[in-house]
Amino acid sequence: MLKYALNLNPKKSARAYGRGLSISPKHSKILCGKLSGMNLQKGIKLLNGLSTETVSIDGKHYTTAASNILDLVRSAEKNAEFKGLDTEKLVIMASAHEAFSFFRPRRTKMRRQQRKSTNVQVVLRVS
Repeated sequence: MLKYALNLNPKKSARAYGRGLSISPKHSKILCGKLSGMNLQKGIKLLNGLSTETVSIDGKHYTTAASNILDLVRSAEKNAEFKGLDTEKLVIMASAHEAFSFFRPRRTKMRRQQRKSTNVQVVLRVS
């Protein structure tokens, strides 16, 4: 069973969890900080703009992190629709944490290239 950072009433919230995503932990923490407390429709609009590079946050687009987090937000939205929650009143609560890191298997001259991954939690709650 996965542990969530935010545990709410399951009848009034929906959630999604991305484990071991190959995105930057730093970029995902910045995006989750911007998304937390935002309305669902505004959050989806922001993530769409970031992934298509029409909107920027401090001059950066964060395209890979935005597209992965957008998939999680859409998954949580579908979970909320399945539970019968009103999608117009949902608020995003997102958090990102560093996951495992590993070294890429390459030939000897290119060894020791470390790759990091991120765990992202998205919880939608009724406001």
